[in-house]
Amino acid sequence: MHKPSLIVIDVRKVTSLKVKMCRAVCLLALIVLISPAAEALDNGLALKPTMGWLHWERFMCNINCDKDPNNCISERLYMQMADVMVKEGWKEAGYEYVCIDDCWPSHRRDAKGRLQADPKRFPGGIKKLADYVHSKGLKLGIYADVGKNTCAGYPGSLGYYETDAQTFADWDVDLLKFDGCNMDWTLLGEGYVNMSKALNKTGRSILYSCEWPLYEWPFQKPNYTAIRETCNHWRNFADVYDSWSSVKSILDWTASHQDIIAPSAGPGGWNDPDMLVIGNFGLSHDQQESQMALWAIMAAPLLVSNDLRDICPRSKELLQNRHIIAISQDALGKQGYRTAKVDSFEVWERRLSKNRLAIAVMNKQEIGGPRGFYVAAAPGWKICDPECNVTQILPQYKEMGVQTPHTKMVVSVNPSGTTLLTVTPTSSDFTGLYKLHWNDTSVKRRQNIIL
Repeated sequence: MHKPSLIVIDVRKVTSLKVKMCRAVCLLALIVLISPAAEALDNGLALKPTMGWLHWERFMCNINCDKDPNNCISERLYMQMADVMVKEGWKEAGYEYVCIDDCWPSHRRDAKGRLQADPKRFPGGIKKLADYVHSKGLKLGIYADVGKNTCAGYPGSLGYYETDAQTFADWDVDLLKFDGCNMDWTLLGEGYVNMSKALNKTGRSILYSCEWPLYEWPFQKPNYTAIRETCNHWRNFADVYDSWSSVKSILDWTASHQDIIAPSAGPGGWNDPDMLVIGNFGLSHDQQESQMALWAIMAAPLLVSNDLRDICPRSKELLQNRHIIAISQDALGKQGYRTAKVDSFEVWERRLSKNRLAIAVMNKQEIGGPRGFYVAAAPGWKICDPECNVTQILPQYKEMGVQTPHTKMVVSVNPSGTTLLTVTPTSSDFTGLYKLHWNDTSVKRRQNIIL
């Protein structure tokens, strides 16, 4: 085991940190005390962040079933994934949706104007596939587009919103991912609202995953009140790739826009930073732990895109980690925030139910070895008064015992890795403590921060 390096930093040299922290911490105080910006879409779904498997990042638009029958977009792929989800503990861990992305349909609608699955790759049709997935105790998701064509050039839903919604309902589909390609951006909102209404009109409970803000941000700030009233979750930023630079860009975008997007998240509607790429090729294990931890802090949907049939045991264990999933699915439904940046560390924090707080410390330095972070430097540590119980979730589960406001506890964080903690104050008057400490951001004396 490597011994963490310890660096003593005088507060006079990190004044800028305090300024950056002040705004985030004050914002957290406000968010704790107010309700979400708008009522959620009233369909009774997504009361917790959605969990499941989605094909796109790993399998993309592979339609060559002659040369690659095991990995092409076909009913066989989804049936096999459903089988594995049941047999290998994914369903038990909470992953319940098997989701089809782009490239599933025929290039032509049928004689009645309805979408139809490619007959060669889906010979049984989507209804038969849905029946199979349901027989496993899972749910089926499907993909369509608000515009004239999908991103891959298949028929879009523009002009067919009610037809397509009813078709999906007739097939017993449980989730719709509705993309935003090939659409005049000024009509995006109208299109997404119309499909939302069409889905509700069918009478079937269909979770509605939108990409409305993703396509509107290049032109103007989206209306998150309207988005939350329309969708169950929504993409904001670029597609995730199987790379650490991609994951970092999503985290950076989310943090820089958190004052806009985080208040809209809560039971019934969530910000979606895109798929988990854990178990693929591009991330080290520490980076996989960072993605899993930060997606849980962000209260993000946990939609895995990998090959569940062939995944390394460590990645599988991470994705099925019940302690991380418990943070993700926490009943309070508050999205977390990045609350501090200092010396290539980032601190992300999320308020949890039962008077608890989740703290993620990410080491952004990508050189050298593990570094130590003094946990009392985290803004949220102020709730540890007079005492708190601390549990380390990542990188290994460990009970850290009872701590005090002035604890000297240091956690070790690997390069591009994350240490994830939960903190439970022993005080019964948690609400008062939370209001007091999250608002107290003044620097009253010089002190040293050990990192």
